[in-house]
Amino acid sequence: MGIDGIINQDPLGTSTVYIQAKRYKDDNVVQRPAIDGFFGALSRVHADRGVFITTSHFSSSAISTAKNFSIVLIDGIQLTNLMLQYQVGVQVKKHLDLFEIDEDFFED
Repeated sequence: MGIDGIINQDPLGTSTVYIQAKRYKDDNVVQRPAIDGFFGALSRVHADRGVFITTSHFSSSAISTAKNFSIVLIDGIQLTNLMLQYQVGVQVKKHLDLFEIDEDFFED
């Protein structure tokens, strides 16, 4: 268990976020030992923040452990929403407009 990515939030690198990412099937739940391992990796680099991302979801013990360690968790649903919101790794395939009747337009 290590660090998969690093985000420097400022040019001097004084605000750094470390990333752990797991591509799992939906039925493969991230458990507490994975969070413990990531926290160990963060400790080795003296990091004060981390984000653990999975395409699956987290067990309740993983969630409570992450809160204790100040690790942000992003599950598959949140990841999908973020990808759509910021248009990362996606492209518009079809755009639809939905219309309804403007009743005010037809009043006498």
